Amino acid sequence: MNKDLFAAIDSLEKEKGISKEILFEALEVALVSAYKRNFQSSPAVRVAIDRETGDIKVFSQLKVVEDVEADDQEVSLYEAKVYEPRCQLGDIVEMEVTPKEFGRIAAQTAKQVVIQRIREAERELIFEDFTDRTEEIITGLVRRFEQRNVIIDLGRTEAVLPVEEQLPQERYRQGERVKTFISEVKKTTKGPQIVVSRTHVGFLKRLFEMEVPEIYEGIVEIKAAAREAGHRSKLAVYSSNPDIDPVGACVGTKGSRVQAISNELKGEKIDIIKWSEEAEEYIANALSPAKVSAVTLESDNRAAIVVVPDNQLSLAIGKEGQNARLAAKISGWKVDISSETQNAEKGFSAIGLAENTSEDHDDENKVLEIDFDRVDPPVEVKDDAEILTEETETETEEVAETAENEIISGNEEPEAEDSGGAEPTEEESQKDGEKA
Repeated sequence: MNKDLFAAIDSLEKEKGISKEILFEALEVALVSAYKRNFQSSPAVRVAIDRETGDIKVFSQLKVVEDVEADDQEVSLYEAKVYEPRCQLGDIVEMEVTPKEFGRIAAQTAKQVVIQRIREAERELIFEDFTDRTEEIITGLVRRFEQRNVIIDLGRTEAVLPVEEQLPQERYRQGERVKTFISEVKKTTKGPQIVVSRTHVGFLKRLFEMEVPEIYEGIVEIKAAAREAGHRSKLAVYSSNPDIDPVGACVGTKGSRVQAISNELKGEKIDIIKWSEEAEEYIANALSPAKVSAVTLESDNRAAIVVVPDNQLSLAIGKEGQNARLAAKISGWKVDISSETQNAEKGFSAIGLAENTSEDHDDENKVLEIDFDRVDPPVEVKDDAEILTEETETETEEVAETAENEIISGNEEPEAEDSGGAEPTEEESQKDGEKA
């Protein structure tokens, strides 16, 4: 029996990775539970298993008293000295009460308790193991789907990939191998719960550590990172070695390294920028790929006023402000972006050369009215349409007048011919005679 016991413990240690001492302690607790259930004994019982021989002994712990009132809890001083000659009143004496055979019920009870303790020890071991691996990348198989969460098989246990930790455009298939980032390990009544993520910014950092040897070796350092998972990310890198280009090391030959990471993230765009101690330079780099003309810092409220060329304004802001948000996250500064034209208008406004506001219009109009009284009346200025209309009207009037004159002239000529050929009347003859 002892050989079988040791063989079973050795097998469990190899398969489950649980130390022998934990298994022996679990077995001792199981035997105590079985003994109390099947034998009328004192409440205080201890079971000891010899680690060398495998011998099992049961001890009942009794209090030494002068007059015994409870046989299962107390022992007289005379009887106690048989087991412990140096004992005194009030001491606790252990008396061996090992039964010859626990029986089938006792063995079954012991088996159940041992299994439970082994399961608890295994859960504790898994919890400690994965707690130490928090913020690391782990690979597993997609096992099943619970609602919209994905359950991933990690071998010894399972992990959950919540819907909020999944890439927006990503779809998972059962049996597919997937890389995830251990973001949290919780201890629950059902055992350790491992929460993994594919949207965590730490996942991006770990991917670069795996893909770029310079980062893994510490030659290139990741200073900061910002991410909007599934869309765009920014990574600030730095190297204390002046001969090393940190951005080029991360990009790789023909962009091979950054492209591999982008493919793992389902096409997520990644901007790699150079970190700088100078805040102005760092913020300008953070707005990459846009070109920056000038950066002005307001240290009181930790804000940066950034001026970019007019044709770079939309690029600096990004789609729905994405580039500006990521630049603010990675730099830690509030970023206010304006174009060169907008910045110039602000400058003019500051020195009073901009257009007056509506509140100043009344005063301006008063000055203009006084000035108008002191100068000659303004000459009416007509636009081209009015001039063309007037010319057309003038030409029309001239044409009409010419036509009217022609008609009048035409009517008068026949009358002259008629008067030349007609004889004078009697009145006309008399008038001619009087004139003569």
